[in-house]
Amino acid sequence: MSGTIELAGKVALVTGGARGIGAATVERLRAAGASVAVVDRDFPADPTGTERTLLLVGDVTDPAAMADCVVATIDRFGRIDIVIANAGITPPPATIRSIDRAVFDSVMAVNFGGVLNIVRAAADEIVASGGHILLVSSCAAFTPGMGGSAYMVSKAAVEQLGRALRIELAAVGASAGLAYFGVVDTDLARHTLDDDPIGRRIGGFLPWPLSRRLPSQRAAELLVHAVRTRRARLIAPAVWTPYFWFRGMLNPILERSLVRDRRVAQIIRDLEETHAR
Repeated sequence: MSGTIELAGKVALVTGGARGIGAATVERLRAAGASVAVVDRDFPADPTGTERTLLLVGDVTDPAAMADCVVATIDRFGRIDIVIANAGITPPPATIRSIDRAVFDSVMAVNFGGVLNIVRAAADEIVASGGHILLVSSCAAFTPGMGGSAYMVSKAAVEQLGRALRIELAAVGASAGLAYFGVVDTDLARHTLDDDPIGRRIGGFLPWPLSRRLPSQRAAELLVHAVRTRRARLIAPAVWTPYFWFRGMLNPILERSLVRDRRVAQIIRDLEETHAR
């Protein structure tokens, strides 16, 4: 396993690649000379493709479908050098008491189960090529929050999966890393934090500069660089880095503050009243 990956001539598989960060990442991989298998549940009516692009319709929550996507990629390109597990969803704000259990389970199934499914399906190919797997977690994995526990729990699970995977793959000549993003300016984030009235109130508790939104193109650029350099972790925007390293000290302080904040209590009551109706 070399220290860096020369992307020209390599084969990448990207889940959640039809839109947002995933689509921007696919564009950058292709521009760098890689062939890309793009996995998503559906694609735009007029998807753009090239001879180095394979569009694969598949649900990441289905292990068999992910195995089929891996087989199709190998049939087309002969190998897999890179996997970027990017597919994810964000539910509307809700408390643990009020969220529909099916919604909570669907978030876990996509955000964590989907990552595990593509890792399990592609890991042998990554070991064979001495390649790299990049799992997209979130800064939500290490920050306390309210009204979004399903998302935070799922991303924390991805973090632990990625940390274990990095150790295990290193022993067999491959590598893995994690990407932690704050708020990326995508339709998903805007729907949750801008369009939802209570989501706007929750988002207001994130102070500047932590609330600064990362353009999806910049997120894609960072993801591709992390793959090229086999980064153990990518944290962006960089202002989140101290929070990552000092979370053990900061989180108890923040939790105590949120517990005592009357504005937070009102948001929780409003959320539960909304779901009760």
